[in-house]
Amino acid sequence: MTEFEPNEHEAAPELKPYNHRRRRGVYLLPSFFTVANMLCGFYAVLATFGGMQADFDKAAKAIGIAVLFDSIDGFVARATGTNTEFGKQFDSLADVISFGIAPAFLAYAWGVRAFMQSDPGAARHVYELGWLVSLAFVICCAWRLARFNVHGMAPGGSRYFVGLPTPAAAGMIAATVHARKAPLDDWRWALAWLVLVAALAALMTSTVRYYSFKDIPWTRRQPSLALVMIGLLVWSIVVYSEEVLLLIAGAYSAAGIVLHVVRVVRHRLVSRTA
Repeated sequence: MTEFEPNEHEAAPELKPYNHRRRRGVYLLPSFFTVANMLCGFYAVLATFGGMQADFDKAAKAIGIAVLFDSIDGFVARATGTNTEFGKQFDSLADVISFGIAPAFLAYAWGVRAFMQSDPGAARHVYELGWLVSLAFVICCAWRLARFNVHGMAPGGSRYFVGLPTPAAAGMIAATVHARKAPLDDWRWALAWLVLVAALAALMTSTVRYYSFKDIPWTRRQPSLALVMIGLLVWSIVVYSEEVLLLIAGAYSAAGIVLHVVRVVRHRLVSRTA
């Protein structure tokens, strides 16, 4: 051994702590995005307390950013191989705040509370229905997350979720508030809004399958056309966020229902011909 060759017995104590810290940092990286997700949900609740049109829009944007952070933490965990049981449970608790409590509170404050102030006589029944629907949304969100932690994806791989994902349900509420901005002030629109919130809650606990996009090899080299389409999508969201985000959220929520109806009809036709 020359003087320029390191002694492996002397170098080991120095490398081991460094590798341990680096490995622990990789495992903490997904949790960082989970905390950011939770922070956005908490901010959305605080912004909704303001009660002004700008406050509702800020809350909706915060929920939208929480959806982005939730997607990133799952992608990072899969890419780095740092999926852990603790991370899964921690992510679910954050999702209850960002995609359960925050959108439910926003849905009630934006769709019912302003109407109560403008027409208190007719608002009593809408108020009672409003808080019941908002509570049902939170319960269905927690139910959906608990079922996913126990049963996972739909049978046959990781292509489909069972039930509407909680970020998609919260995103639909946030996109609607962001698109319209002004709170609802008519009892007819308030009732229609509560029907939509109740439908989203029911879809979360349903067995309707929704595409997960997890089978797309994002880490591999993508075709030039795909990159151009992604760039156009990002540009359209930045420039026309109100219309584009509402269109994306609505299309995704409706796509699962349409595909479910197609599967049921096809299954019945096959069973009749057999």
